[in-house]
Amino acid sequence: MPSGLLSTPGDKGFWDSGVGIVVAIGIVVVAALLIRWLIRLLVNRVVRSVTDASTKKRVARAKAGREREDTAQLVVERTTARARTLGQLLKSVATFLVLGTALVIVLGLLGVNVGPIIASAGIIGIAVGFGAQSLIKDFLTGVFMIFEDQYGVGDLVDTGQAVGTVEDVGLRLTKLRDDNGVIWYVPNGSILRVGNKSQGWAVADVMVPVPPTTDLDRVQSVLQETATELAAEPDWHGDVLDEPPVVSVESITTDSVQVRVRLHTKPTRQGPVTRELRVRVKQALDTAGVSYSKPRSGPRAEG
Repeated sequence: MPSGLLSTPGDKGFWDSGVGIVVAIGIVVVAALLIRWLIRLLVNRVVRSVTDASTKKRVARAKAGREREDTAQLVVERTTARARTLGQLLKSVATFLVLGTALVIVLGLLGVNVGPIIASAGIIGIAVGFGAQSLIKDFLTGVFMIFEDQYGVGDLVDTGQAVGTVEDVGLRLTKLRDDNGVIWYVPNGSILRVGNKSQGWAVADVMVPVPPTTDLDRVQSVLQETATELAAEPDWHGDVLDEPPVVSVESITTDSVQVRVRLHTKPTRQGPVTRELRVRVKQALDTAGVSYSKPRSGPRAEG
């Protein structure tokens, strides 16, 4: 009977036997998964502590009167999004390093010469041939975008290729979900510009066309009052910033006068506020007896 089958874990030759190699590989895999889990747990705790610390600090500043409450809330939201995004990136890097190291160790246990892999001799040429330069570009671009706070998890962004909410930022890809529920996987290196709709403030904008003979002072007064009432209501006060609504005449033609009303809102809340403002403007103008200008019809075709 082969001596390897009679070996025990205490024997020197046990780890050279087939069973010993399988056991060693199992230990490496379990250890790698355990280390990965511990790192992810640690990152989650760090992200949670950073978020909690920022929240407590901003709440204290707001209560002391040193910072506006809405400004403090926006800063907390940005800090939370940035911490979550950095946490996702750190977990991706940790997974890559831990599992990569485990793979090299397993190959060594199987008798593969891992010297060239460790020294990066030979493997670099293969990696470059398969697009390592692009991968490095994607990774570095993603890192800089996160550290510069261009966007974070939960932000609504326009990358030029897709528009949606950031769900994940990985080593190579940013995952977006658009309004239709479609998930877009955008390589970080291909993002040449980013339009972030979740930072600072947004605008709820409604344009009203009225005939040139309309009393503009009356129209502007109705729009101003309607927008002010909307901003003061409890259901909408949290979405509308405390700046007064802006009502202005935007353009004048022989057919109509375009009157605009706009409100500053919290990021990503301009859509619901705009829809509600449209309904209220329509009702207010109907109550005030203000008519709308009709678009000029085109020339009739001669038959």
